Amino acid sequence: MITKLLQKIPHLNNSILPTPIHKLENLSKKYDANIYCMRDDLTGFAFGGNKTRKLDYLVYDAMQKGVDTLLSVGANQSNFCRITAAYGAANGLDVQLLLSGEKEENPRANLYLDHLFNAKVKHTNAYENTEVEAESFLLEAELTKQGKKVYRMPLGGSTPLGTLGYLKAFAEILSFSEKNNMKFNSILHASGSGGTQAGLVLGKMISKWQGDIVGISVGRSATELYSVVNNLAKETAKLLNIIPSETKFTVDESYIGEKYGAFTKAGSDAIKEFATYEGILLDNVYTGKAAAGLLDYLEKGKINKSDNILFIHTGGNIELFE
Repeated sequence: MITKLLQKIPHLNNSILPTPIHKLENLSKKYDANIYCMRDDLTGFAFGGNKTRKLDYLVYDAMQKGVDTLLSVGANQSNFCRITAAYGAANGLDVQLLLSGEKEENPRANLYLDHLFNAKVKHTNAYENTEVEAESFLLEAELTKQGKKVYRMPLGGSTPLGTLGYLKAFAEILSFSEKNNMKFNSILHASGSGGTQAGLVLGKMISKWQGDIVGISVGRSATELYSVVNNLAKETAKLLNIIPSETKFTVDESYIGEKYGAFTKAGSDAIKEFATYEGILLDNVYTGKAAAGLLDYLEKGKINKSDNILFIHTGGNIELFE
C-alpha cells in the first residue's frame, strides 16, 4: 500500500536505493542479540546519508516550480546543507547556504565540501533554530530582490514532502522483512529535525506495523521532539490524502549530553565499538549517540534480546574529519 501511495509523488532518483540491510554479526554475538543495520550512509550521493532521501523529493519539487536557487540553513557542519550543495551542482541550480558559525580560513569536512560544490555560503552569529530560520526569510527576500527564484528549505528538510523520503525507507524495510521471512520488533535511529522519524511513524501508521520506532534525540527534549514528529507525520498523511491516526512511538533524550553537537563518552565508546567490531564508521553528533542508546538498551534489557532490532545508520560520518 505504501509503495502505491508513493507512486503518486514524483521525485529525483539521485539516491541509490534500496540501501543494504544486513546483520551486525559481531555485535549480535557480543550482546547475544539480533542486531541489523540499514545502511543509509550508503545512499551514494555526496557521501550519502538520510538527507538524500528527503532531497530527492524537495529538489524535484523545486525544479518543477522553475526556481534557480536552493536556500538551505544549518550549522557550519550541517549534513543537510552539504548534500543540498551537491544536489544543486548535479541539477544545475545555484545554492545559497546560511550557516550558524564563524567563517573558517581553512574549512574542513562538510564546510569544505560546501565550497567544493560551489555553494554560496553566508555565516551568521545566530545559533537558536528560530533565529536562524528567521534570518533565512530575510535572506530569501534579499535574493528575490536580486531577481533570483528561490526555494527555501527549513532545517533538515523536514517538511511533509521531504518526510516522504523516510516513508519510502519504511516500505523498503517491510519489503526486506517479507523477502527474508522475518520481522523487526523495533527500529532505532538518531532523531534531530524530526523528518526521518516522522516518515517511519507514518509508515507504521499506514501499515499497522506493531513494532516500536525509537528516535534517540540528538538535541531536543523528548516532549518537544515527540510533538514535532507527531505533527509532521500527520501533515504528511494529509499530503497523501490519508486520515491520520494516533500512532505510538518513542523519543529518548537520555543520550544528548550537554547540548546538540556536544561529544559524549557513551557516543565515543559506541563509535569505537562499531568500528572495531563491524568496521562501520559513525559520527559524534548523530549516529554515535543513537548507537550509544542502542547498546545501552541492550545492556539494560530495554530491548528483548530475542527480538530483531534494526539500527538505521543515517550517515554523517564525515564529521570524523572535522
